[in-house]
Amino acid sequence: MQKNTITMAKVSKVAQRYMTARKVKTAFTLAEVLITLAIIGIVAALTIPTLIQNYQERAWGTASRVFEQKLEEALKVMNTQATLAGYNTTQSFVFELANHLKITKICKNDNLTECFDEKIYWGAGDAEPEEVNMAEIKTSTYFGLEDWETETVGLQFADGVTALVAYNPDCRQDPFSNQITGTDCIAMLYDVSGYKAPNTSNKDLYALNVSRLGKLCALEFNGKCFGRPFLPNPLTYEECKELQGQLGLKYCYKWFDNNVFAGAAKRCGGQDNITSRADMAEFMNYIYNTDVFKSDSKGYFDGGKYLTLNNDRYKEIFGKDFENNEDFYWTSENYTSKQFSWMFHPYTHDVLIDPDPHDLEYYGLDYKIYAMCVYN
Repeated sequence: MQKNTITMAKVSKVAQRYMTARKVKTAFTLAEVLITLAIIGIVAALTIPTLIQNYQERAWGTASRVFEQKLEEALKVMNTQATLAGYNTTQSFVFELANHLKITKICKNDNLTECFDEKIYWGAGDAEPEEVNMAEIKTSTYFGLEDWETETVGLQFADGVTALVAYNPDCRQDPFSNQITGTDCIAMLYDVSGYKAPNTSNKDLYALNVSRLGKLCALEFNGKCFGRPFLPNPLTYEECKELQGQLGLKYCYKWFDNNVFAGAAKRCGGQDNITSRADMAEFMNYIYNTDVFKSDSKGYFDGGKYLTLNNDRYKEIFGKDFENNEDFYWTSENYTSKQFSWMFHPYTHDVLIDPDPHDLEYYGLDYKIYAMCVYN
């Protein structure tokens, strides 16, 4: 019996040593713990930013959908109340929109960056985002909507969204129709994170009816961007007076109800953005491939003798060959609807500078009135 007792004691001690050995064997060393923590840190460093970015992008996308839903609901209500259409300016439309959507601040056209970030990064589709100075986005033309000819206005909404918006004067409404959403009545660039970074398209920056953002240069020289020539829609005297201060117009003639110069200023975002005499001299030198035109040029240049219009350069700017009709340009030094500064003669390609309207009527010239916007 005693022998068995001794034997069991020995077995118990052996088992105890074995269990102790197992405990020692299964514990982590300090080195192993540090290595494990390092691996966890590396994995976290690689995955957490991606997870955060994905979460942030989903949050931006959700904010965008919510904002556009609220905007569409407000426009539908305006359609039902017959307050959606009939505005000549974006600002007039925005004042009505504020009755249906919580807008905390409205910034006029000359102070857009009080409501919107001064610089953003924009790239439509898969294009690499490029820096854009938002203080220059003055008209719907900068949204790729040349035919609207309205100014942009800055907005801040109660939910923190900031935006630039332009209104479509051809917007239609039908209070009895549930099919009109009103979304085709505006073009809008909006940032769901307000002034916070990254202010970048495809992230926190979204667009509604914006086909492009920035200038479209038909011609660039001497550090200036010249837009493609266009036929402006004339303004009435009342319309001219309403926009006179905003466009920087010196005069609105009461006896002119078809002020094409004011119409050009409206499209270009102000009188200062219409070609000056110096601009026109450079432009004429370019398309005639000469250097004879000066900013103080006056009178008549005989194209039949020494001037030949360069059709390739003309086509580059107009997008078409020169035709036998009149193309007129005027400058910021003229303020009436009948005074033009530069003119192509329809058949000889001569150039008249400051032509007398009575002379044009006397010769029975069938002319078109063109203008160009110019930007520094």
